[in-house]
Amino acid sequence: MPEIRHRMVKANGIRLHVAEQGEGPLVILCHGFPECWYSWRHQLGALAEAGFHAVAPDLRGYGWSDRPEAMEKYTILHDIGDMLGLVDALDAKQAVIAGHDIGAAIAWQTALLRPDRFRAVIALSPPFRSRGFGDAGPPTTLMPQTKDAVFYQLYFQTPEAEAALGRDLRHTFRSMFYSLSGDSPPPAGAGGFTAGMVPRSGDLFTNPVSLPSWLAESDIDLYVEAFSRSGFRGALNWWRNIDRSWELMAAFGRATITVPALYIAGDRDIIVEVFQPIIAKQSAMVPKLRPAVMLPGCGHWTQQERAPEVNTAMIDFLRSL
Repeated sequence: MPEIRHRMVKANGIRLHVAEQGEGPLVILCHGFPECWYSWRHQLGALAEAGFHAVAPDLRGYGWSDRPEAMEKYTILHDIGDMLGLVDALDAKQAVIAGHDIGAAIAWQTALLRPDRFRAVIALSPPFRSRGFGDAGPPTTLMPQTKDAVFYQLYFQTPEAEAALGRDLRHTFRSMFYSLSGDSPPPAGAGGFTAGMVPRSGDLFTNPVSLPSWLAESDIDLYVEAFSRSGFRGALNWWRNIDRSWELMAAFGRATITVPALYIAGDRDIIVEVFQPIIAKQSAMVPKLRPAVMLPGCGHWTQQERAPEVNTAMIDFLRSL
């Protein structure tokens, strides 16, 4: 099996770093926050061995990809344009798009807008949401906050979040990966990342004595290297554009996804807890949605925590198309 190849490609007016493996029908893998192409390390080889061309880009603002200066350059339409430009740069007519976390939001909306170029979609963790962020109103006006805690998507828009995340990168990644995984015990009492709420005081995440079996210190090394290069500003600009992205998607508020879709999530994922009502009814907006794959004991980092199960589900779905 050929090794993972790395290169820079021009897409949508910027340069994207991509990791790729295999030959065959194209599958684009969009990572989440705070991750990079490396979150798909277990899928690249598996998809290649199954006969697919697997390509995992660093999203704009992440890793080795370009980081536009203007905050307004990080809307969901910019990310969708990047994925379309990537398909063109790879000389492909069509692709299947997969995504985890914010990458899932990008994948859902990319498949919604361009079913002619993206023939199927695979989403890990977040369900499909109309306009990308729900249709009840401007997203930030609906996010909860109290005197003791604030919803994580509001917190991630602040300079305090950027400073805190970048202060000690090893601590950030060790604690975030552990605390949002299925290996972390449920929070007891106050504090912790309960229902997506960030406490205004006290520790948000727990830095474990030892890492879970699915994560090695060498994996943390790569994330630290990637974010030492990029910082968190571009990554956090996704949340700083939530309302703007929601407004830009207004014309598609009633649109349905017309291509085949697969949804995979862990039953201990905080996103599943927060968006359970939406997960239960997303098939109304995604009529070709296959039966959901729910992974017992799996937390938020779906494809890293449960690589064999995710690989099998993805390959079975791809072969069925």
